[in-house]
Amino acid sequence: MTIEALPRALEIEEKSPESKDLLPSQTASSLCISSRSESVWTTTPRSNWEIYRKPIVIMSVGGAILLFGVVITCLAYTLPLDSKILTVLKMIGPAFLSLGLMMLVCGLVWVPIIKKKQKHRQKSSFFQNLKSFFLNR
Repeated sequence: MTIEALPRALEIEEKSPESKDLLPSQTASSLCISSRSESVWTTTPRSNWEIYRKPIVIMSVGGAILLFGVVITCLAYTLPLDSKILTVLKMIGPAFLSLGLMMLVCGLVWVPIIKKKQKHRQKSSFFQNLKSFFLNR
């Protein structure tokens, strides 16, 4: 194999499916666009639903699981049931109670974090606009 044929052989190997999996297919600009974090340059206003959707869903699911745990626990301690069913209900009820309470608290804590992040983002965009105003004079 000559030196001139070597780069052509490498080009053929790079087009194989195995080498495509190993090579990164995204450039730096497309990585910025596809990232989940909001870009500093996009200033499209978002509705409250878009901002608070995830915490609301977490709180709703947590509240539903908490109520289910309360119902199961109440049934376990009030109804006369078979001993096997009773022991299972006494184990499952408090588990759902704790899981639901944990999800509910996570959602409740998430809301002030988002509010603080929104205030910080508004301040940062204000200072960027002010900075660009003075630098472009």
